[in-house]
Amino acid sequence: MIPCSTLLDTLSAGGFDDRLRHVYCCTGEAELEGARSRVRAVAEGFLRTFERPADTPVGIFSGPGRTELGGNHTDHQHGRVLAASVNLDALACAAPNGTSAIRILSEGYPLVEVNLSDLIPDESERDSSVALVRGVAAKISSLGYTVKGFDAYVCSNVLGGSGLSSSAAYEVMVGVTISHLFCHDALTAVQLAQIGQYAENVYFGKPCGLMDQMASAVGAAVSIDFADIANPIVKKVEYDFTSSGHSLCIIDTRASHADLTAEYAAIPAEMGAVAAHFGKTVLREVDEVQFNASIPELRKKFGDRAVLRALHFFAEDKRAAEEADALGAGDFAKFLRVADASGRSSYMYLQNIYASSQPKEQAVAVALATAEQALGSEGMCRVHGGGFAGTIQAFVPNGKLDAFKARLESVLGEGCCLILSIRPEGGVVLID
Repeated sequence: MIPCSTLLDTLSAGGFDDRLRHVYCCTGEAELEGARSRVRAVAEGFLRTFERPADTPVGIFSGPGRTELGGNHTDHQHGRVLAASVNLDALACAAPNGTSAIRILSEGYPLVEVNLSDLIPDESERDSSVALVRGVAAKISSLGYTVKGFDAYVCSNVLGGSGLSSSAAYEVMVGVTISHLFCHDALTAVQLAQIGQYAENVYFGKPCGLMDQMASAVGAAVSIDFADIANPIVKKVEYDFTSSGHSLCIIDTRASHADLTAEYAAIPAEMGAVAAHFGKTVLREVDEVQFNASIPELRKKFGDRAVLRALHFFAEDKRAAEEADALGAGDFAKFLRVADASGRSSYMYLQNIYASSQPKEQAVAVALATAEQALGSEGMCRVHGGGFAGTIQAFVPNGKLDAFKARLESVLGEGCCLILSIRPEGGVVLID
């Protein structure tokens, strides 16, 4: 831990510049100053909010957002995915407060306070930050660690609804903070991801898979195999995306997620129904040859869409592994080809581009069509994450980046196109 006043002085003198450049993928002075400004904001916000002395020992903690690179809707069938952390994060300045309460103030939101003597799930807290904090603290306590009170001031540029998993970033940030302050940094990245998922499932009330938390906690590009859901196989994929000549763009289609719950739920339900036909729980357990031989029967029993979605799963599960192998071998051109095939499969077979109940609302399809126009025969674009609304992803040749961004924003609105980098580290103690 470092006295807050010392941290601020060192920050102003450029003493943390190398660390910030590395974690936030800063390529110029403007980006570096932006990173410095955010650290300064959380440190000063901590002192101001909690009325602490300037020499209070503090730490700076970070949980990044994530992007899905491959494996669209495979995780809930215990398949394989490829994901990565990005250079947007939930950033906190924190220190123990000597009480039995966790107090977190996120910029622009009310104070969150959790009494550590009461870590039982509270139905009234569902869908709230306090539920996530209580859930993370409860899970870490159940592992035998003594979690004590602390104060934290947080700012996050992983915006809710951005398709970059703001909730996972927040969970990982809280987990890293507790692990450092009270567990001697003993919790592994995989444990932090599982803790975050537990908080989101049990306390927040969202039945999410583990991909979001794992990508945020582990960092860089990670290949994850969920065949054994309790013990997923996680491998960091070593690839320098800056060498690819392409930039990662996440484009917000500005479409509403309202009234789409049934559309999202139908995907795992239909895949699960096909798996149940073979006496299995998820498609990962089903023999693909047996599935293919049974397609005529499955069409009659479940309808064509369920069959098409299962076909997507079997191919997409393989593609996620192919993409990881391509990046590991330094073959970015092959990665783009496989990622493009992933996007086309999502469109044709998985069918998560627009809601069948709302055929006039096709913002994701419009975004994909516009991106394809702008890219021509280069780069790649695909639906990103759950689909139906939300975001698309594109890898854009650097020489086309400005024109691409301008074209997408002329159709979808100013500010819709985020240019991001794959961050080399996941949930971290940024400064201590």
